[in-house]
Amino acid sequence: MDITIGILFSNYGPYHIARIEGLLDCAHKLQNQVVAIELARSEDEYPWEIKVDNLHFSLISVSQEQALEKTNNFQLVQKLNSILKEVNPSVIAIAGYFRPAMLFALAWCLWHRKPAILLSETTENDAPRSWWREVLKSIIITKYKSALVGGQPHKRYLVKLGMPIEAIFIGYDVVGNEAFHPDRIKPLPRPINNPYFLAVNRFIPKKNLSFLISSYVNYHQIMGDNAWDLVICGEGQMRLNLKQQILEVGLKKHIHLPGFLQQDELFPYFAHATCFIHASIQEQWGLVVNEAMAAGLPVIVSNRCGCYEDLVLESINGFGFDPENQQELTQLMVKISSGELDLQAMGQASLEHIQKFSPDYFAQGLMQAVEYALPNG
Repeated sequence: MDITIGILFSNYGPYHIARIEGLLDCAHKLQNQVVAIELARSEDEYPWEIKVDNLHFSLISVSQEQALEKTNNFQLVQKLNSILKEVNPSVIAIAGYFRPAMLFALAWCLWHRKPAILLSETTENDAPRSWWREVLKSIIITKYKSALVGGQPHKRYLVKLGMPIEAIFIGYDVVGNEAFHPDRIKPLPRPINNPYFLAVNRFIPKKNLSFLISSYVNYHQIMGDNAWDLVICGEGQMRLNLKQQILEVGLKKHIHLPGFLQQDELFPYFAHATCFIHASIQEQWGLVVNEAMAAGLPVIVSNRCGCYEDLVLESINGFGFDPENQQELTQLMVKISSGELDLQAMGQASLEHIQKFSPDYFAQGLMQAVEYALPNG
């Protein structure tokens, strides 16, 4: 049966494009059509620069003039309604239920008797929970026919909210692994001569960057001249505070803040890092960990990250840690840089393990969710 699959994201960045390109191959084999829809062409929170003219698929932007945060929700919903009416998809995969426009897309599906698929990377512990919100979520969840989630913690949470376990499929949180492959990026020039730990984050409180810097300060005191540098790529509201912290500890020469970098600008940093650290206190998944593993790096990941359970193989490709235990992170940094571990083998383990979490994996999971959701599924 020929079907049209609508894929609705807030804003298409590199991750989303890689997923759609993976889906196109799978859908075309089944003679299905994929329609990519985004609420807005730009988003202040994620200032990606994507040239839509170079895409292998057509992308429909509900709002092209303003960043998503500045759009009027009523006008956005009106335009989305017109687009959905024109496209008339057989089924819509909807990224979350937080935004009013996403809830409208679900209501549109219910009104037109079209199955809706939830795309979710929410875990039970990634934010404070209140009982009435959980009740409301449970009511909303029952309106979706199926779901595609990041990994096991996300699946458990949807089951707890009331979605049948057989309706939940895995493979949502993937990146374009090939773009980060060591064979592709290693020839790029080194951005920093010294060995370095790498972190890539928005500079907001939940990313726990002040904690990371403090842990690094302790690490540097222990290792002295043998200490690796620390590179933190990103931008955000805490930048001035972090710069001040770095000045106060006197490690400006060893802690680098290159700013927000587009994907191609990040490649040299991934190519020549010696280990990747992700220290978030709350994180639904953490796609930068996918990128680091695709670049063949050992990883040190907060056990509060949604990706920890699925991506980190303890002592094989990296380590988990408590993001409130500074001593634990410091000791792991010392361990990684001590010369006692085979970092090349750990990086290779990362590279091999992340191959499962590919755009093809997303495509297979979504097509399973589509098949389950459709009336004859």
